Amino acid sequence: MLAIEYFEVECPEPLGAAYYKQITNVVLLDHNLLRVIHKLHIFIDPKVPIFIAVGMLKKITTRVRVGDFANVNPLEGKITLVISDETYLAPMLKIFWQKFGKDHVEQPDRFTVILYDIRVDPKEIEEIIVADPSESLYKDLIYAFRLIAPEGFRLRSEIFSNEKFSFVASENILPENLDTIIRNKFALMGEVP
Repeated sequence: MLAIEYFEVECPEPLGAAYYKQITNVVLLDHNLLRVIHKLHIFIDPKVPIFIAVGMLKKITTRVRVGDFANVNPLEGKITLVISDETYLAPMLKIFWQKFGKDHVEQPDRFTVILYDIRVDPKEIEEIIVADPSESLYKDLIYAFRLIAPEGFRLRSEIFSNEKFSFVASENILPENLDTIIRNKFALMGEVP
């Protein structure tokens, strides 16, 4: 997992640690979350039972604007957009339909969108926000860690901020000294919670 600077799975059973490292790697890769996690420390003790994941997040990229993936070319009575990355095409079209109406938006092919009869400065079109990666990040992380945590660990504590997160799960009551445990796991990564 080269994308994560620090990645450790701590478990009393070495084979269990190796399996959970592999499971975590696959789940984070499948959910495209490796690019946002900077450091990750997981602690699993099936005898307690408890699962703890603490981590640091990379700086989340800024909002995606039309100008980030399309060239906006004003011509007589229309604005032609040449798309270089289709990733954000669907949300862009939805925004255009809401903002200008479907009858003013045409998509002749996968890489071209034409706006007809609209009175908007092309610079304003370039600045329209089509995606904010941070909006779904926390939901995606929670979902991923729910998949990684052992089956039946339904009692959870989740804390997410712009820079760090902790996810704790158990099938029993969560420990009273949970804050101390989490602080100690962050310390193992060289981070202060």
